[in-house]
Amino acid sequence: MTSPIAPHRCNLTDNPTVPIANETCMIGIVNCRGYADPCKRALGAVLCAAVTMLALVATGCEQKLDVGSNRPLPVDARNPVVLFNDEPYGNWQGEYAMLLANGGGLTLAGIVVGNSTAWPDLNGNMTGWQDMVAAARASGMQNIPDPITSTGPTLQRPASGDIDATSANRSAGALLIVNVSSSLSLPDRPIVVATGGRLTDVADAYLIDHTVKDRVVVVSALGTPSASGGEMGDPNGKMDPWADAIVTARFRYVQVSAFYDQLADVPASRLSELPANQFGDWIASKQPNIWSMPQAADQVSVLAAALPGFVVEVERVSAEAVDAGATAGPALADDPNGSAWLVRQSAGAVATERFWKLLLNPNTYGL
Repeated sequence: MTSPIAPHRCNLTDNPTVPIANETCMIGIVNCRGYADPCKRALGAVLCAAVTMLALVATGCEQKLDVGSNRPLPVDARNPVVLFNDEPYGNWQGEYAMLLANGGGLTLAGIVVGNSTAWPDLNGNMTGWQDMVAAARASGMQNIPDPITSTGPTLQRPASGDIDATSANRSAGALLIVNVSSSLSLPDRPIVVATGGRLTDVADAYLIDHTVKDRVVVVSALGTPSASGGEMGDPNGKMDPWADAIVTARFRYVQVSAFYDQLADVPASRLSELPANQFGDWIASKQPNIWSMPQAADQVSVLAAALPGFVVEVERVSAEAVDAGATAGPALADDPNGSAWLVRQSAGAVATERFWKLLLNPNTYGL
């Protein structure tokens, strides 16, 4: 049934503890910013959980509610995660993933280290990640895989514009996505590929095996919101525009353009609180190198997928076409029936609080 009003931008702060729609923003639980709120108007103060189905009929809602779910996105901490990034020093992506794998219920299924024009030294990038993993393991942390390196040229758009005619790199990271998703994904629980850099390897995985798109949800720290949706530009969106186009056209894609002040995660004033182990020493040594610009906080990809309460506002979008010679990925247009999700706002304080609880919990280190 077609609704005359189609709100689809979800602000989850009104009542984040009440079960919400899996992909929609209805029944007064969330605030559909910028749209009329027919459910609140029609139902007033009636409790949402008791009238969900009635409200769907009354308002002609097109989307389906996932009653009992707290997820605004198609994934959560139960989905295994493969981490992709280049350098390990400018943000806390790796540390969040490892902490959540040792107390947050996360299955960290792979770590893929690449390079980029900004961070071209693949060996140097890999050494940093190996040092991080070694510090975590020496502190008693478990469930952390060995990182692997992966590199390849940016993907080239065929003259025909046909995605399936694109030449594959067959990179190590792409092959890992294919293999891990084959072994760990379930029909209702795909793996998450959480990226903090270019999407070359993710698109390459599709070119190797078209069925991988059914086993993977891509969650990327990338781009910016716009008045009409989002842009796949800086950060991370200009590194391989054709790969961006492939990923948004073929995969279930979540763009997290909701960055936060990551300097608040480990301020200098709290260095004395770090645990007295190798992982605490690693964090202390890294803290002065953390980038001050919020857009460097690549950990938002992991947090959006695996930390309840981190995502505050999300909307459905669809990717527009990319022309030959594009210097950025496709624009993401507001679309309540779109196949992609755009996270517009996040709760950095929720992340920081969880970071320190896990960091200071002896159970994190098997004690």
